[in-house]
Amino acid sequence: MSPLALRLAHQLTDTRHSETLLINEVSNRLAAANRPLYRFGFGQSPFPVPEHVVEALRSNAYRKEYLNVQGLPELRRAVSDFHNQVDGSDWHPDQIIIGAGSKILLYCLMAAVKSADVALISPSWVSYEPQAKLAQHRVLRIKTRFEDRWRLTPEVLDQFCDMRDEPNRPLILVLNYPGNPDGETYNANALRDLADVMRRHHIYVISDEIYGLLHHKGEHISLAQFYPEGTMVTSGLSKWCGAGGWRLGICHIPTQLGPDYLKRVIGVASETYSCVSTPVQLAALTAYTYDQRIHDFLQQQRAILSEIGNRCAGMLEKGRVRVYRPEGGFYLFPDFSPFSESLALRGIETGSDLTKRILQDTGVALLPGSAFGMEENSLTARLAYVDFDGVQALRDGVADASHLYQGIEKLCAWLQT
Repeated sequence: MSPLALRLAHQLTDTRHSETLLINEVSNRLAAANRPLYRFGFGQSPFPVPEHVVEALRSNAYRKEYLNVQGLPELRRAVSDFHNQVDGSDWHPDQIIIGAGSKILLYCLMAAVKSADVALISPSWVSYEPQAKLAQHRVLRIKTRFEDRWRLTPEVLDQFCDMRDEPNRPLILVLNYPGNPDGETYNANALRDLADVMRRHHIYVISDEIYGLLHHKGEHISLAQFYPEGTMVTSGLSKWCGAGGWRLGICHIPTQLGPDYLKRVIGVASETYSCVSTPVQLAALTAYTYDQRIHDFLQQQRAILSEIGNRCAGMLEKGRVRVYRPEGGFYLFPDFSPFSESLALRGIETGSDLTKRILQDTGVALLPGSAFGMEENSLTARLAYVDFDGVQALRDGVADASHLYQGIEKLCAWLQT
C-alpha cells in the first residue's frame, strides 16, 4: 500500500457497499458462471414500466435543460393530485420535492438537521443506518418481535422514548410500510395509536411509503393522516411503476415543520443531485396521471404479488419455517430458528453463515437478517419473491413462477437434510 493510501485508510468512513446491491452483483456473477441460481436477494420490481409512460420518456428524450431543484411545478401538482386521489393524502404541491430516487431524499431529510437521534426499527431497510451516519446522526435501534409481525407497537415506542438518555435531543423515527424486509403493514388503528405516542414525545417521522401502492388489497393508509404535523412521507416510481433505474422519488414535508426546514432540505438537494433528469420528470407526469390504465396496472400487480407471496409463505410454513403471509410489496422475512439445533451441527450459527451456505448448497440467494439491523445470531433472512417474468405475468394475467417455487422447494429440502 502506498503512503498516500495508508494515510487515507485511517480516515475512511464506515460506509460500505449496500448489501442489497451487492447480492445482485454476486448473483449476476454466479449466473454468468452457469450456476443454478434463484434470485431472492435483490428486491427489484419484475414488472415493466407501462408502455404509455415509456412513450412519454421517449418523446421527451431531446429535453436537456436543468430544472428547478424542487422539481417541475406541473409534476408536483400531478403528484399531489395523484396521492390525494389514490390514498387520501392531503399534499400541497409547494411542499413536495422531486428527487433522484427516494433514497437520496431520505438522506436529504436527515442531512438538513444538524444533530439528532435517528431511531430505526430492527428489521428495517439496509440503507437507513449508513445514511443517518453519513448525516452525522446517532443511530438507535428499536427491536421488534416475530410475535408482533415485526411491527413497532405503541408500547415499545413509548418505552423506548422514556428510556432515552438525551430526551431533549431531536428524535427522527424512520417508519417503512408495507415493510422491507418483511412485507407487513399497519392498519388505521395501529397508526392512530402510534401517532398518539409520536405526538406525546414530539417525534419527527420519515414515513417511507415506497411500497404503499403495492398494498395487496389496495388499502394503504398514510401515517400522515393521523400525525400530519410531524410526518414526512417519501415514495417514488421505483416499486409501483417498475422504474427503479429511472431514479425518481418524491417526498412531502408538512407545513407545520416550517418554511426553513423545507429550504434546508432543498439546499442539501441542490448540493447533491441538483435536479432529476428532465425527460424522466416529464415522463413522470404521465405516470402520475391516475387513469384507467394506471388503475388496471396497479390492480394486476397487487393480485399477482399477493398470489405468489402467499404461495411462497405457505410452502415455507409447510417446511416448518416461521413466516407471515405478506400484506404488501414483494418480500418475506422467514425465521429459521426452529432449525437452530440442526443448523448448529453444520456449523451455522449466524444469519450470514446461513445465507452463505444456502447459496453455496442450493443456489438460493437470500440476504441475512443482520443486513437489516437484526443481531448476528438471528437466523432470519429476507426473501424477495420477484424471480419471475413480469411482462408475461401482466400479459397472461397469471405469473409463471415455477422457477421461484422450485427455489423454495430446494430451500425447504435443504433444511430437512
